[in-house]
Amino acid sequence: MKLYFAPLEGITKYAYRNTHKEMFEGCDAYYAPFINPSDQEKVSKKGIKDILPENNKDISIKVQVLTNRADSFLKFEDKVRPMGYDEINVNLGCPVTMVTKKGRGSGFLCDPVGMDAFFDEVFSNTKVKISAKTRIGFSSPDEMENLMKVYNKYPLSLLIIHPRTREEFYKGNVHTDVFKKCFENSKIPLCFNGNVNSKEDFEKIEKAFPGLDSVMFGRGAIQNPAIFREIKGGAPLSTGELVEFSKRLCKNYMTVLESETFTLHKLKEIWVYMMLNFPNEKKIGKAINKSKTIDEFVSAIEALPEI
Repeated sequence: MKLYFAPLEGITKYAYRNTHKEMFEGCDAYYAPFINPSDQEKVSKKGIKDILPENNKDISIKVQVLTNRADSFLKFEDKVRPMGYDEINVNLGCPVTMVTKKGRGSGFLCDPVGMDAFFDEVFSNTKVKISAKTRIGFSSPDEMENLMKVYNKYPLSLLIIHPRTREEFYKGNVHTDVFKKCFENSKIPLCFNGNVNSKEDFEKIEKAFPGLDSVMFGRGAIQNPAIFREIKGGAPLSTGELVEFSKRLCKNYMTVLESETFTLHKLKEIWVYMMLNFPNEKKIGKAINKSKTIDEFVSAIEALPEI
């Protein structure tokens, strides 16, 4: 079974991905955060920079686009195919209001007829493989039955399902019962995504869905960057590795961002998840949040006990 790192907007860009690849084994591919064409359906240089081959050396990358227009998808394809990408993932899961109000991301799930027309035109003209990342509906899990009828009409290379609705965002338990129905009726290889935060969580999914193509890890992999290694039989995460990982991230972020303030902000954002490994270290958590320099930040994380 393949193990994928989910695209987390603002976090898993190339500086993070490359640093993770340097230190931790086991991830089969990284999905880059979505690139969102503008209202004029143009792709920014900033968006393309994240997936440039020279910024992702020796690392398996899957590119993702956020659009509900076939012409926009095909223009995006024309930009990324010369870079060597032979597969594009369509984001049908983003729950952010700024996205959904434009009918993109999980907002597109409200329009199965439009989705059908989108995929029909795309598959009639594309020269690459196409996968999709979806939620199970906008308002209700019951919507997934009709959505699967659309997905099953097309030769998607993979369907990544986050078993929550848009309105649930990331709250509560995932609907494994709905995923089970999809698994039993899908003509497409499926990937499970959502609330897989440990080796034990993965093993439950593996047991429940024998023959599943893949599992995708998001917040759980930010919390425990060694999760892929652990699942494949490697050593568990250590505090020393988290400290070293953070120092390398700091160096790479400084190269990209050229700002201690911005770098510190990124590190603190990541440590919101990493501190879940230390539920009793409230005092150190506060010191991390209050740090005003990189030196103060490093001093705080170096005081953490062994996991």
